[in-house]
Amino acid sequence: MSLDRSATILAKSALFQNLPETTVTELAAHAIERKLRQGQILFTAGEPASGLYVVLSGSVRAFRENIEGREQTIHVEHAGGTLAEVAVFDGGPYPSTTVADEDSEVLFLATEDVRRFMLAHPEAALTALANMAKKLRVVASLAEQLALKDVSQRLATLLLDEARLASPKLQDGVSFSLPLSHAQIASRLGSVREVVTRALHKLAQNSVIEARGHRIVVLNVKALLAQADSHRPNGATPVS
Repeated sequence: MSLDRSATILAKSALFQNLPETTVTELAAHAIERKLRQGQILFTAGEPASGLYVVLSGSVRAFRENIEGREQTIHVEHAGGTLAEVAVFDGGPYPSTTVADEDSEVLFLATEDVRRFMLAHPEAALTALANMAKKLRVVASLAEQLALKDVSQRLATLLLDEARLASPKLQDGVSFSLPLSHAQIASRLGSVREVVTRALHKLAQNSVIEARGHRIVVLNVKALLAQADSHRPNGATPVS
């Protein structure tokens, strides 16, 4: 990859988007490009961190795994997204495992290069702080959903989020592509494939959604919103 292209990509990334391209060129000169095949692990939780990654193309997912092997997706990064910035700034190991959900490309930036760049450009450090704060809000929301909502509620929330990305105006008939297997959806919801499959079938049977392969059509927005916001009876145990 050319230096100019690396600088252009970094300047558009979440971490360096407030900086002119000419400024990030010095950092781009140290960047290393990596190509990942679908399913390939980029780094694992607990592994000593050597730097951060900027996603160039594709989709890279960060997750944790319990002793039973169940995965919980923490966040998914697409082009412009960053991975492992926390480890770069606190000096600890990588906090999660990351895997390419599809063929992807990333840029690696070594810890010492990033820190040197931040010291020279404090405005970049402020952007990094804002980006990490945004991710912290996402993790806090995830923790709340896992603690207070069952799988059907979490699934409805996921479908609503995808629908809003496809159409700013949420209304009956809105459709979107959801190119995830039931196992991948389960990972994002902190559940297992069988439970997600049942929840999707129930939404379809109740004419709330319609599934056409990987395309989802929301037939009843009001019902889907009600499902996402519904409360369990006191003492009820969430389905996971």
